[in-house]
Amino acid sequence: MLRRPEYRRALVFCGIIGIPVSLIAFWFLVLLHELETLIWVDWPHDLGWSDPPWWWPLPLALVSGAVVALVVLRFPGRGGHIPAAGLQAGGASKAAVPGVALAALASLPLGAVLGPEAPLIALGGGLALAFRDLVRAPATEASTTLLGAAGAASAISAIFGSPLVAAVLLMEVAGVGGPQLFAVMLPALLASGRRHRVHRLRPLDRTGCRKPEHRAARSTPPRRRRRGVVDADGARHRRGRPRDAGGRTDAARLVAAHPLRNTVLCALGAAGCAALYAGITGRSPSEVSLSGQATLSQLAADPHAWSVGSLVAVLVFKGVAYTLCLGSLRGGSTFPALFLGGAVGVLLSPLPGLGVVPGMAAGVAAASAATLRLPVSCVVLVVLVVGNSETVPMIVLAAVVAFVTTELLPQGPGIPPFSAKPGRAPRPASSRP
Repeated sequence: MLRRPEYRRALVFCGIIGIPVSLIAFWFLVLLHELETLIWVDWPHDLGWSDPPWWWPLPLALVSGAVVALVVLRFPGRGGHIPAAGLQAGGASKAAVPGVALAALASLPLGAVLGPEAPLIALGGGLALAFRDLVRAPATEASTTLLGAAGAASAISAIFGSPLVAAVLLMEVAGVGGPQLFAVMLPALLASGRRHRVHRLRPLDRTGCRKPEHRAARSTPPRRRRRGVVDADGARHRRGRPRDAGGRTDAARLVAAHPLRNTVLCALGAAGCAALYAGITGRSPSEVSLSGQATLSQLAADPHAWSVGSLVAVLVFKGVAYTLCLGSLRGGSTFPALFLGGAVGVLLSPLPGLGVVPGMAAGVAAASAATLRLPVSCVVLVVLVVGNSETVPMIVLAAVVAFVTTELLPQGPGIPPFSAKPGRAPRPASSRP
């Protein structure tokens, strides 16, 4: 293949379009970050509050749900795929770019418990195809697939901060290697993790860390330089993955029955969880709202600042809000899962031989693998996030066990296609590229 002139030209073109796609993705993340800071930090401070008041998420959710519902009903691509279906690659469409960008801007800064990774995949692939058409390059099926994947990888690397994570993630999302990939990689990961554990046996101190070579884990996740197939009904699922193993498509099925009303209700329900959390604990409602990336950084830096009651409360309320947002708003499922797993790890850290650092590493790995169903990508991502070689065996074992357990759970119902209005037949899938 490398000897074919057309493939070499495609490689050069992918390298060229990676520059503008990366820049656009970077500034899109910057815009999301600035809006989030403005809404959740600057405005409350300007009004005299150190933290947003308990009711702050409610009006934001009303606006978010209404805008996302209108995008889903009126824009090509329905604002991107439903987060409950998991990360998806392929099917890039330049026509879907405006709707994806608008739905992400209406969801993420306004309190959706989602991350930006799924919109970035859709935006990167669509922008790559738009640049191809701009220079009037040949539009073949092979070039569409290649450029869509290259654009998505270029965009997603802007948030994870590593081209390695982006490449592995997209290979696994796209199903490269098919079922044989999992058949080979799972025992390989498990065996290598156990071998690493055996060859590095040394006494443990009371925190669960090794003596004397323990290095502190990096306290922050990859910097957000600011949370797929973009199909017509947002209901298609990843090849070879169960549609749902934990009931997280229930909200999506509810929204599909009446998109406008139920999207707003789900958004308000998620905001209500944040308001209840703030009222019960006296902490900021932003710890339940938003993706959880900044909160995970704070938790890793000072886990003792959280009482057991606060950790339990944030797990309950953020978990419910996360489920509602997965089926209604637009974004990715990765960063909330990382935070929830990290919070569970901190809660379990007093167990003998565990400790805060290994507990958070195992929790983050297990939660991300169970949510994304991408064990290899999750291992690579969490290892880079934690930055502590001593926790690698625990990360591998936690990711493999969580993935296998989730895959063995009963398969839930799929997401039905949307209805344009209640009582009418579902809108047929668009044939637009």
